[in-house]
Amino acid sequence: MLPDFTKMLMDIGVPKMAAAVVLFVIGLLLLIKCGDWFVDGAGGIAQKFHVPELLIGATVVSIGTTLPEVMVSATSAVSGHPQMAYGNALGSIICNTALIAALTIAIRPTVVARKSFLTPVLFFFAAAAVYAFSAYRYQSFSRPVGIILLIIFAAYMTVLILQAMKEMKAAKGASAEVKEEDAEKPRSVPVCILLLVIGAAGIAAGADLLVNNGTIIATGLGVPEAVVALTFVALGTSLPELVTAITALAKGHGALSLGNIVGANLFNLVLVSGLSITLKPFDVPADMHIGGFISSLVVDVPVALLVMVVLTIPTLIRGKLSRFQGIALLASYAAFCVYQFVAPMFFK
Repeated sequence: MLPDFTKMLMDIGVPKMAAAVVLFVIGLLLLIKCGDWFVDGAGGIAQKFHVPELLIGATVVSIGTTLPEVMVSATSAVSGHPQMAYGNALGSIICNTALIAALTIAIRPTVVARKSFLTPVLFFFAAAAVYAFSAYRYQSFSRPVGIILLIIFAAYMTVLILQAMKEMKAAKGASAEVKEEDAEKPRSVPVCILLLVIGAAGIAAGADLLVNNGTIIATGLGVPEAVVALTFVALGTSLPELVTAITALAKGHGALSLGNIVGANLFNLVLVSGLSITLKPFDVPADMHIGGFISSLVVDVPVALLVMVVLTIPTLIRGKLSRFQGIALLASYAAFCVYQFVAPMFFK
């Protein structure tokens, strides 16, 4: 647990809201940079022990870019802020899909290999069915639901590993070519371990700062915690995916970027939500209602599922992405953000 930096700043004359904003930004920066170090360290160790590049990308990179969400949501749930845990997972799915993937698609649509794309899509909607059933049927998430989501995560990772090994055997020379092309100066194992440890510690510290100060900002502005989580926190914790997407796009690997985002969305459901729920089950936040129904069940959950349908179903049918998908998703994200801040004025 970190010291109370907000109180320390207030003791030297900094206003509470200003201190919270500064520490919130520092938390975001820690998450971004330390998430990058964690991925570099884990990837370096994997390469040292000759783990296939495909497997590294499917496991280490996707999990690494999702670590900020994992830490923020787990910290939020355990510290008694379920709205933040709930909103961050859903908000990250919406942000990843309707902002990050949408930007990639709008700038440079690409062809997608249906076979490799189908696996994470099927697992995502299977997990989404479990998540949505619990949300709509019980308006809460029990520990068994969290465990089921974690089991789906384990099953997905198993399938990925088996697929990667199968493809490696089918084309033994492929991974060697990729290594040769991307090889820069290999880091030593001690340096990789140091990056891994510092990265993990920084992510934990950043998540703590983000949650604590995000809560202070929400309270000060009179905005529900779930709204802050669905927008600012979700965008902040999705920055690793944004960096990955931009880098992949610049290098002409749009499909790689898309695969990482869909994988990260799946991890938001099965790992981020699954771990948070298992640690401390919670109810669906009911801060606001629309027509007598919990607003999150009317808007947030449907939007998260809808943007994934728009991203994945046409792509699986046609085998490629279109610029129209990107534009439609960007428009959806803009409307969603406007709704989050305007709705509290009209609904209670």
